[in-house]
Amino acid sequence: MLHLKDVSLNYKIPLRVAALVISTASLLASVLVYRSVNDLRDTMMLNAESIGRILDNTLVEPLLHDDVWRAFEIIKSPFVASARQATLQGAEYTLVLDAHNRTYVSTLPERFPILGDPLAADAELGELLPVITKNGHAPLLVVHTSHSGRFFLIADIQSDGVHLGTLLMSYSREPFDQRFYSLIRSAMLITLLVLAVLLPLGIYWGRRMADPLLHLSQAMNRSGPALPDPDELSVEESHDEIGQLAKSFKTMLAELKEKEQLQQQVIAADRLAAIGRLSAGIAHEINNPLGGMLNAISTFKRHGAQDPLTQKTLSLLERGLLQIKETVAALLVEAKAQTRPFDLNDVADICTLIHPDVEKKPVHFTRQIDIADAQTVPSTLARQVIINLLLNAIQATPAHGHIHLHLYGDAQSLFIVVQNNGSYIPPERVAFLFEPFTSLSENGNGLGLWVIYQIVQQLGGLITVQSEPDNTQFTVQLPLEKIT
Repeated sequence: MLHLKDVSLNYKIPLRVAALVISTASLLASVLVYRSVNDLRDTMMLNAESIGRILDNTLVEPLLHDDVWRAFEIIKSPFVASARQATLQGAEYTLVLDAHNRTYVSTLPERFPILGDPLAADAELGELLPVITKNGHAPLLVVHTSHSGRFFLIADIQSDGVHLGTLLMSYSREPFDQRFYSLIRSAMLITLLVLAVLLPLGIYWGRRMADPLLHLSQAMNRSGPALPDPDELSVEESHDEIGQLAKSFKTMLAELKEKEQLQQQVIAADRLAAIGRLSAGIAHEINNPLGGMLNAISTFKRHGAQDPLTQKTLSLLERGLLQIKETVAALLVEAKAQTRPFDLNDVADICTLIHPDVEKKPVHFTRQIDIADAQTVPSTLARQVIINLLLNAIQATPAHGHIHLHLYGDAQSLFIVVQNNGSYIPPERVAFLFEPFTSLSENGNGLGLWVIYQIVQQLGGLITVQSEPDNTQFTVQLPLEKIT
């Protein structure tokens, strides 16, 4: 069963805003109707009491002189005015009782004949006689009957404390109910108009309030095993609580991303270091018998039989063993003593050395050299790093592609940047790119980048790779040695 707490904020907030708008509009309408009904009732009561007091005072003289016609004209005059003005406060009838509770005069003489029993014409008056008897000298009373819903105004007619009779005025609730239902309809119409205006606005602002939370929730849901880039997240950063939460989340995500990258670098460095130690151990074990075999071949070639078949076989063996020696030597990269700093002459030599490979491919090679003075890094190792990067770029770049070399430095480091528009390196291969025998082309032996990595590590530098379609960039940072 779906609970409200499980509903998305995209619907929950607008629904709550809509409920608040409806409740507020309904409450205001109810209050207005209640106030209007009470004002109407009070107005009717005041009007009835006012007419009753006037009639009560003016009927004293006719009753004293037993002037029935004058009394009839007095009680009839409010009905004529009510009919002419079409007021809602007019009484149904007015009845004057004598001291013995018999009909003295009435606005409906056919219904209430003179000296007749009023109960015979209106049985509901039976509820009033006990009230009249109990409160005989009360100046003015308003009594509600239980059956028809009418109410009666009862006034005692006195002269010098002597009870002359009783004034009864009967009022129907029908005009009041008509006005009441009219007010209800008006209130409902106004409420619907208010809702028609406020509900869309409430839903709109509710969604505006929910959007930042939804974006933040979607961003959090993306933070699974693979952390997204904080710049890719669409969250609203503002100065309110939600904006501050989104900003803190992006900061936390950036820190986690950086920590993840550092962990990956540490894992890759540990793996490469372990592979390097293993490779070095294997290379040392291979070098010893390999040197003996090469010495034996050299001795046999000088002192052994010189028939062509033997010489051809020995040459083939020697070339194979020399290839093994070169491969083993590549696994045993060691930083040699610095002979001199790296300078522009080394740059010229590098360009001369790779020129045949550039022409053979062919590729378009450009360079930007932003160093003028000698850089205090071992020139031999720096040359080897640059040459290997350029040769790898030439192999990865298609014919008529583009390769760019950029050298620049600051007070602490020399930066080597090699760009090409060759093959794209997927992210899953970057983590294993600097392991031995990991080749990006069919013609390489997979040791060029391994050698570069070993040299950079020995010099305390850093190498990074950025690859996207039609643009792959290797960046090497070599720290400058301090001159004492």
